Amino acid sequence: MNFFKSKTSWSNAEFIIIKLCIATAYLLIGSYFHDFFKDYYTPLLILFGITVIWFVYLWVQKMKNRT
Repeated sequence: MNFFKSKTSWSNAEFIIIKLCIATAYLLIGSYFHDFFKDYYTPLLILFGITVIWFVYLWVQKMKNRT
């Protein structure tokens, strides 16, 4: 499948989005096991959802511009 073999280049500013997305996913997983993050579960879930949508949008735009 060519979808997984395609290569794109990312600027540092664009790469921050995926790092933030992954970091919030780690915090969501960690909040499941620890009560410390329990109060922040909803804001972290919202942040994770926004960054996932943003990252996928940027990725699709790069794939469209490549062809």
